[in-house]
Amino acid sequence: MLVLGAGAWGTAMAIHLARRTQPGLVGLWARSTQQAKGLSEDRENQRYLPGHAFPAGLTICSDLAVALKDWRQQVAHQGRGLLVLASPISGLADLCASVYGVLGPAQPGEGLVWLCKGLVLQAEGDRALSWPSDLVSRGCPGWVAGALSGPSFAQEVAKGLPVALTLASQDLTWARQAAQDLHGQGMRVYASDDLVGVQVGGAIKNVLAIAAGVADTMALGANARAALITRGLAEAARLGQAMGANPETFLGLATLGDLVLTATGDLSRNRRVGMGLAAGKTLDQVLAELGHVAEGVATAPAIAALGERLKVELPITQAVCRLLAGQTTARQAMAELLTRDPTDEVRP
Repeated sequence: MLVLGAGAWGTAMAIHLARRTQPGLVGLWARSTQQAKGLSEDRENQRYLPGHAFPAGLTICSDLAVALKDWRQQVAHQGRGLLVLASPISGLADLCASVYGVLGPAQPGEGLVWLCKGLVLQAEGDRALSWPSDLVSRGCPGWVAGALSGPSFAQEVAKGLPVALTLASQDLTWARQAAQDLHGQGMRVYASDDLVGVQVGGAIKNVLAIAAGVADTMALGANARAALITRGLAEAARLGQAMGANPETFLGLATLGDLVLTATGDLSRNRRVGMGLAAGKTLDQVLAELGHVAEGVATAPAIAALGERLKVELPITQAVCRLLAGQTTARQAMAELLTRDPTDEVRP
C-alpha cells in the first residue's frame, strides 16, 4: 500500500497500515524532498503529527514516479493493493492527474481510496460543483475507487485507539474487499455503496461543526449544542435525499458519527474555527493559528450553493456562510437561527 500525502491524516493512516502489514509493504509519500528527509530522520511527523513514532517497516519517499512504479510492482506480486490519496480536496485533482500521468489506466488488483471530505465550488464558468468522486473519476478515469469516511481524529488513529469507518464505492464488491485491506489493529471498516450519501455527510458535518464551535464559545449550553447537531443532521438528510442518497446513511458513521465527533471533540479543526470566530478573531487569524486545513471553510459556500440549486433549506449552513464571509457576527448568526419561525420537525 502507498499513502500519498504526509499531513496529519495521511501520516496516521500510514502508521496504521504499517502496523498491520509486513515491513516494507507500506509507503508514505511526502511532497518535498526536505519533508521526506525530516520524516526519515525523525521517524515521526513533527509538524503535523508530533509524538507518534513510525513503525520500523514504514518507508518514506518523495519521488512520486518511483513510489508509484514500486507500488505497481508490489501489487503485481501481491495480487491487489490500494493507493490512499491523503491530500485536502483542494489538491485532489492535481494529485490524481499526477498519479494517472505516471501509471495511466489501472491494472488488475489496483484501486484508489481518498480521505478528504468536502465539495469544490469552481469560481469560474457555470460555478460547477465537484465532489471528491468527480475529481477522482476525471483525474484517474477507469480506476475503481472509494471514499473512506467516518468519525476519526488522526491523533487517536496514530495511537492505535479503536475507530470505526465507512468505505463507500459504487462497486460494493470492491468496497468490501478494500475494507478488509484496511481493517484491523483497532480499525473497523464497514463497506457501503452509497457514495453520494457518504460524501454529503462528510462534507456538511464540517460546516455544522463550525456552528457548534460558535455555540460553545458563546456558552449557549449543552442543550443548544444538541439542537445544532440534531437540526444539522436534518439538513444533511434533506440534502442527501434531494440527491438520491440512502436515508440510513445519515444515521451511520459517515454522517451522525462524524458529526457528533467533529461538533464536540476538542481536536476538531472546524469546531476550533467556530470558536475562534465567536471569540472575535478574524478568519485569517483563526486559520493562521490553526496551522492545518479546516475543510468546512471552503465547503460551506459550496454546500450553500448546492442547496440553492436543489431548493433545499439549509439555515445552519447559510448562517455559517455569512459568518465566514464577514457578513454577520457570531452573536447575530445565532440570534437569526433562534428567531426563525416555528415549523414541523418532520416534513413530508
